[in-house]
Amino acid sequence: MPIYKAPVNDTLFILNDVLSLERYNNLPGFADATGDMLEAIAGEAAKLAEEVLFPVNLSGDQEGCKRNDDATVVTPKGYKQAFDLYRQGGWMGLAVPEEFGGQGLPYVLHTAVGEYMSSANMALTMYPGLTQGAIAAILVHGSDEQKAAYLPKMVEGTWTGTMNLTEPHCGTDLGLLRSKAVPQADGSYKISGQKIFISAGEHDMSENIVHLVLARIEGAPEGVKGISLFIVPKYVLKDDGTPGTRNTVSCGAIEHKMGIHGNSTCVMNYDEAKGFLIGTENKGLNAMFVMMNEARLGVGLQGLSIAEVAYQNAANYARERLQGRSLSGVKNPDGKADPLIVHPDIRRALMTIKAWTEGGRAFTLWTALKSDIAHRSADEKERQSADDILGLMTPILKGVLTDKGFDHAVMAQQVFGGHGYIEEHGMSQYVRDARIAMIYEGANGIQALDLVGRKLGMNGGRAVMALFKEIGDFCEENRNDEKLATFTKALKKGLNDLQAGTMWFMQNAMAKPDNAGAGSTDYMHLFGLVVIGYMWAKIAKAAEEGLANGAGEREDFLKNKLITAKFFMERLMPETGLRKTRIEAGADTTMELAAEAF
Repeated sequence: MPIYKAPVNDTLFILNDVLSLERYNNLPGFADATGDMLEAIAGEAAKLAEEVLFPVNLSGDQEGCKRNDDATVVTPKGYKQAFDLYRQGGWMGLAVPEEFGGQGLPYVLHTAVGEYMSSANMALTMYPGLTQGAIAAILVHGSDEQKAAYLPKMVEGTWTGTMNLTEPHCGTDLGLLRSKAVPQADGSYKISGQKIFISAGEHDMSENIVHLVLARIEGAPEGVKGISLFIVPKYVLKDDGTPGTRNTVSCGAIEHKMGIHGNSTCVMNYDEAKGFLIGTENKGLNAMFVMMNEARLGVGLQGLSIAEVAYQNAANYARERLQGRSLSGVKNPDGKADPLIVHPDIRRALMTIKAWTEGGRAFTLWTALKSDIAHRSADEKERQSADDILGLMTPILKGVLTDKGFDHAVMAQQVFGGHGYIEEHGMSQYVRDARIAMIYEGANGIQALDLVGRKLGMNGGRAVMALFKEIGDFCEENRNDEKLATFTKALKKGLNDLQAGTMWFMQNAMAKPDNAGAGSTDYMHLFGLVVIGYMWAKIAKAAEEGLANGAGEREDFLKNKLITAKFFMERLMPETGLRKTRIEAGADTTMELAAEAF
């Protein structure tokens, strides 16, 4: 049976030692996030993840969701009880403003504990995850009346939320969208159309479901410029704000999926359902992108989370499973074989996952902190700088961590050999669940194109130039520290490759756009390697400072950080050269074959 233990100590090390969260006590909500508070919240989140969410993960995958004849959906056994405990603990509103019933704590803390929930049960955690995205969209673009009507119940978790974009003929290209909205005399709209792949679209865990739906108002312009966003509740609210009559929105079917079986991914039918415009007519994508950007960070976190739990199971199996003898001599003389953990190739796999996951955790929390600064700082320049980095990092975090999350789930499964292919060990579920994160909220190829085609040149390249300077300055400031030389030299080499790849695009992509398209995925991963290398350099510096100041009980923990950091720099960071070479090869051979030759 699978195991999971939340990495609380690692989280607290990143928040306290690497990010120095106490430096941000001037931001709203941060003063309450003291060291003791962080430890208490992380501990309680770990308990919920390990003892409530994780025990129904494997069974939820095996049972799946069921659609009744009346179009209602039943979630797997134990899901509702687990969700109730999540809701009652106030986890839905951890980072939501207090005026709507939240706790107003930092988003970075919400992200930290969100990892535990997603590792423990990705499918179940998607229900509150979609709700939190819907809350974010309503917070930014909803009217005062809409906020008052919907947010308190959603923050409480009594009501949940969804996002409805995709249609049978229309995935990433939302300009092809056909769902229509017809204005009514009372200011509402009749929404008609069909949406597919709607996560948490219908279920039995909340009293109402607040659907956020993209549709085109009659007479609106074609393409993305004519799309509006609507609130379409499962139950239309009565004058007193309580759920009233059933709206004409229903689950037509549950999608038969490769993974995340415990989440009700639905075909949703809207038959002149009553909806309410959010924000401005024909500006729906602006509102939906608030939700999508939050969701993309959440999906990147899913990639990290699955890699973490898969790694834990592979490491545990490698310590226990006896197979073969060590190349350097017998390590288990009382047994007929040595444990798998002694073999270098098993170590290579485990160290690769460990290095990416721990570096990815720092990357995720660092990015979440940028979100807090962008939304909470009183300094306009500081807000702009943080928002620039947040926008630049979003496609990288989503694309790289989910690609690696799947790769590492497969790598962890491989440690089990044939037993990894057997369902009872749980590794198959991690591989299957990890796969969707590379696809939804914008497939990773789209993330790479967004990075190269939009984010690099935005505001004259202000964000990328600022980040290059920040990393370069770190290397220069620590250049003479012999203990950090391994890290700063490798990081500087990776940064040079990234800057060269960026310059190549500037010189070769404008005249021939296919050059950007052919190299975009390699560029995204090159960028990810450098940013996570930067995180490891910062981790190494914090570890060295901790050891110098008297580590006490943390000595082994900090030394292990340095070993893992060195592994990343020596074994993984050199891939930046390969990625740069691929980018500079251009698009000629990629695009040369006629379509008929494939």
